[in-house]
Formats: sequence, C-alpha cells, structure tokens
Amino acid sequence: MTQLLRVQNFNVSSDGVGAGENQSLDRPFGDADRPERLFSWAGATASWPMRTDPGGSRGLDDYFTRDFARNIGAEIMGRNKFGPQRGPWQDHEWRGWWGDEPPFRTPVFVMTHHERPSFTLGDTTFHFVGGDPATVLELAREAADGKDVRLGGGVTTVRQFLDADLVDTLHVAVSPVELGSGLRLWESPDELLDRFHLEVVPSPSGVTHHLFWRR
Repeated sequence: MTQLLRVQNFNVSSDGVGAGENQSLDRPFGDADRPERLFSWAGATASWPMRTDPGGSRGLDDYFTRDFARNIGAEIMGRNKFGPQRGPWQDHEWRGWWGDEPPFRTPVFVMTHHERPSFTLGDTTFHFVGGDPATVLELAREAADGKDVRLGGGVTTVRQFLDADLVDTLHVAVSPVELGSGLRLWESPDELLDRFHLEVVPSPSGVTHHLFWRR
C-alpha cells in the first residue's frame, strides 16, 4: 500500500501567511497579530483534543479535526515548530511546546542542522535528524510502519517538501483574516495547480478548506 505524505489542518490567513517572523519562547507564532485567529475554527470543534469542557461544533470543521490522526504513523516538523532555539542546543531540558503529553502520539522527526538525543514524552518520541527532505521522509516512512506520514510544518518546512515535489495531499484551512506580513505559504493557491487538483470547500465558521491532491 502506498504511504502518503500528507499536510493536514495547516492554517494560513487569506493573504497566505502561516506565522509571523521573530519567533520567541513567549510568541511561538512570531510577531503575527493574534495568530490564534488562524486556528480558532479547530479549537471550537467537539473533537479538539485539548478540549476540557463538553460541547463544541459538529459538521465540516469537526470532521477535519477528527481526521488529523487517521492512519498517521509518523510526523515530520521543522525545528521552529519544535521550539524557538537557534543554533547549537544550549538547553536539553527544553522538550517542546506541548508539555508531558504531546498530541502527536507517533514518532516525530524534527529537521535540524544540530542533532541531539531522541527522547519520549507520553506516546510521542522525538528524533532530531539532519538531511534533505527526501532523506528525512525515508526515515519517517520506515518508522510509520506502513501508515502515512504527516508533514506538520511550519511554513518553511512545508515549502521545502513542496519544492522537492514530495507532498501527496494537502489540507489548508484559510481563515478570513489578513496578517499582512510574515512567513507566507503562497501568494495564491493557484501556484500549486500545475501539480495538484484543488477543491475549495467553505465552512459556516468562515474558514475555507482547500483540499489538494496530486494530478
């Protein structure tokens, strides 16, 4: 069975920005203005994994939230998604933004020029690996044990894999807000139409779901 590389529930603004620049410990999404506006649609659903109270919306947005972990055996992320440090690791006590129970529950391959020992939190094991996108994808596919691999981001990492023509499907949730500046996934989703089919599905929440799959 073919193992897909999937981008899922990736959030951008209406002008294609997925995060601000100048990331820091206190500002995981950089200097973007109110970045929570990009993913509030998912947090409002009944299936949001960090939900602590009953309720939440059902329907289209909830379907995509529930689909996040379906048939995923490993994740790839860039170092900036893991944390704000740059250069050689100064503090091995830092173990990511997610606390003792990260939501991934699979092997996670963090792309970095500065490798460090792997560690496990809950059901998630983080591996810190160098190499080009194809090399890292091969490692992730082996660890995924026949399941698909999720490409988690951030923006720069998704662009690297798109440029290497390794992505099989993308789900990009476009929120009806403009951020103006920052790390941009695209100027227009039409940029991908030479390689992907596209279906655009509006949601009552105001988010527009863009679904891409290979031609």
